Amino acid sequence: MLEQHLAQAERHIALGQHHIARQRELVAQLEQDERDTTEARRLLANFEEIQEMHLVDRNRIRDELARKA
Repeated sequence: MLEQHLAQAERHIALGQHHIARQRELVAQLEQDERDTTEARRLLANFEEIQEMHLVDRNRIRDELARKA
């Protein structure tokens, strides 16, 4: 069961990395076009916060698996 949760956490992290990279590109493009980046930056901050939660969750699962090994 923990292995499944770890795999899911790893998938969330990979997807989160993709979303963050794409959002950073969008912010850069908006800046280049001299457009308002307020909402894009807010969304990026949300993605980064969620990513941190996924990383904490993944690390917790890894620790739990290591204790059971």
